[in-house]
Amino acid sequence: MLFVQRLSKQGVVFFLPNSGQLNKVIEMITTNYVTKETFKQMQIELQHMKGVERPAASKAIGEAREKGDLKENAEYDAAKEAQGLLEAKIKQLESVIATAKIVDESEIDTSKVTILTKVRLTNLSTKKEVTYQIVSEKEADLKLKKISATSPIGHGLLGKSVGEVTEIKVPAGIIKFRVEEISL
Repeated sequence: MLFVQRLSKQGVVFFLPNSGQLNKVIEMITTNYVTKETFKQMQIELQHMKGVERPAASKAIGEAREKGDLKENAEYDAAKEAQGLLEAKIKQLESVIATAKIVDESEIDTSKVTILTKVRLTNLSTKKEVTYQIVSEKEADLKLKKISATSPIGHGLLGKSVGEVTEIKVPAGIIKFRVEEISL
């Protein structure tokens, strides 16, 4: 649990009650938990960007360069911008892969909400039930009911057991959920 120690002109300073919690927070911030399938997809996507898209971007720059004066060449500027965006995507994906931790579904404990578990919840205000799967940021897709472990709801559910009620602060206010079921 994070506690606000003080507010200052430089910002908010936080402290943690013990080093075990600090290590857990740091691990969650720096680690991207993914399934084997997602890890393989990320590697394939990276290879495609490096092996297909990067050469195509370089070729587009070369072709635009041949068309004359670079100062007034909108095609050259667009190709350079596209190359810059591609390089940023490559760096970001390399970072995600470098910090990825593959989670083996056979080792997941379903007695508590963890990454990759499916959680059936009841919103205690509306009495509506909803099921979410807790996943990494890379895999999150609300349409598929996959929410990130770092999202307010995902983070608020981590570590909860069946029958527990949790209050989760979301942009719209505080929502109370009861954990009805945890599965894979």
